[in-house]
Amino acid sequence: METLISLVNKIQRACTALGDHGEDNALPTLWESLPSIAVVGGQSSGKSSVLESIVGKDFLPRGAGIVTRRPLVLQLHKIDEGREYAEFMHLPRNKFTDFAAVRKEIADETDRETGRSKQISSVPIHLSIFSPNVVNLTLVDLPGLTKVAVEGQHESIVHDIENMVRSFIEKPNCIILAISPANQDLATSDAIKISREVDPRGERTFGVLTKIDLMDKGTDAVDILEGKSYKLQFPWIGVVNRSQADINKSVDMIAARRREREYFQNSPEYGHLASRMGSEHLGKLLSKHLEQVIKSRIPGLQSLISKTINELETELSRLGRPVATDAGGKLYMIMEICRSFDQIFKEHLDGTRSGGDKIYNVFDNQLPAALKRLQFDKHLSMDNVRKLITEADGYQPHLIAPEQGYRRLIESTLVTIRGPAESAVDAVHAILKDLVHKSISETMELKQYPTLRVEVSAAAVDSLDRMKEESKKATLQLVDMESSYLTVEFFRKLPQDAEKGGNPTHSIFDRYNDSYLRRIGSNVLAYVNMVCASLRNSIPKSVVYCQVREAKRCLLDYFFAELGKKETRQLSSLLDEDPAVMERRTSLGKRLELYRSAQADIDAVTWG
Repeated sequence: METLISLVNKIQRACTALGDHGEDNALPTLWESLPSIAVVGGQSSGKSSVLESIVGKDFLPRGAGIVTRRPLVLQLHKIDEGREYAEFMHLPRNKFTDFAAVRKEIADETDRETGRSKQISSVPIHLSIFSPNVVNLTLVDLPGLTKVAVEGQHESIVHDIENMVRSFIEKPNCIILAISPANQDLATSDAIKISREVDPRGERTFGVLTKIDLMDKGTDAVDILEGKSYKLQFPWIGVVNRSQADINKSVDMIAARRREREYFQNSPEYGHLASRMGSEHLGKLLSKHLEQVIKSRIPGLQSLISKTINELETELSRLGRPVATDAGGKLYMIMEICRSFDQIFKEHLDGTRSGGDKIYNVFDNQLPAALKRLQFDKHLSMDNVRKLITEADGYQPHLIAPEQGYRRLIESTLVTIRGPAESAVDAVHAILKDLVHKSISETMELKQYPTLRVEVSAAAVDSLDRMKEESKKATLQLVDMESSYLTVEFFRKLPQDAEKGGNPTHSIFDRYNDSYLRRIGSNVLAYVNMVCASLRNSIPKSVVYCQVREAKRCLLDYFFAELGKKETRQLSSLLDEDPAVMERRTSLGKRLELYRSAQADIDAVTWG
């Protein structure tokens, strides 16, 4: 069975090396599936002393108030021989043989995270101790539960500590070591209270009673230790820690354990319980129980590992393989990625994907609305018509019909249509650019190569910009054509009777009366509306031909032409993979290696 504990410690060390502490949701975690032991107790309950007794070393910070302000994940590794030493995860190449230096580093690392305040942090410190005098265990020393915040601490610290402790001990693979001082009423024990919340039946809680030697004279803890006062599934264990005087005198653990054994053996109250009291018995009991828990968890671990290996392999496959090394392979890969992007872009335009319908909305709603907002009737007001007709006549008034005046009125009105025409071009251009960016984000291969993504996006937008300029030129030419040559048939069909301004016998000055000018304005408005109706149909055709059709036909042609001229080094720069993807692939690869190694180790132990 010792092999099982060594196995779990080996996997836990591998997890620690990879940063798998059960907190990173971005990657599968093996840590939380492995059994561990969390030490829970109220502030100054003696839990740190219990830990030191199990380890057999002085290595934890001491003092008043909240001393443990970050979780300490403590992995104990039993070695056959050699000098005992400690290693921190954040200092992987440093071996500490001086345990006073270990205590200082715990305090310093706590301050690095929290500052020199009295605040707490849920970021754990990972410490491994290798010694021939320990059992193979994983212990987590949690901040002591408290009832009030002290000076320098936020009022929420009481709840913060409770939530942190609860997050550790609520996991079903966590064995709870509930530390309660014997010289206080058990009903007020913080450790028992929070343990009962997450483990109401006491199936994974071990009760430890400290400071038995400090109880008031005439009182004892026999009822508690015999399970009469508060029953747990496992027997209560009493311990006698070193006194403050012993700590000040640096009494070693060997002597402290001997005194502890003598205390229970010679005590009239606890003599009959001496065989299952003390820190040595506690360590052995926890080790034996851990063996049984590990054995029961092996089938579930194997199933979890197999499932996770499949998931990791699937994601690694999705992330793709490294790029080709030769120029031809790189060029082919870039072309294939670009074709995927181009196909997605076309699907947006053709309606297979969303977005193309926005272009129709420009033609069916935005353009007509813009033309309507021009309000030609205001431009053809009586004053403006009179002004332009008079100016067009010059020094000699027109004889029959003010042809030059008509032309000026029509040209000055039609020129205002250029605005809506340009707006239609710009609106379609904006939609096409948006579809390019959308297609870029939907092309999975481009996510892998940020440089290529930027280059393809820039090349596509540049093409759209050129198409926009051509479209604007062609579309404005349509408007200018209408101004350059008027439809004569429209005016020939206009009535020319005397009442409507066609009688030359009228006085020259009568021809500038309101009725006459109103008729001219009405004729011009009718002609402009006819032209608008025509342009409303022809502008969309011009825009689609010059922009949409060209975008579908040759969006990346210029990019492809330039691509063929690039050298291997330049092609490599385009396939410069996103560091986040590379990091993800590397992390997944290491995590996959961890799971495969764990699978092999577990299979070997199981078959053995």
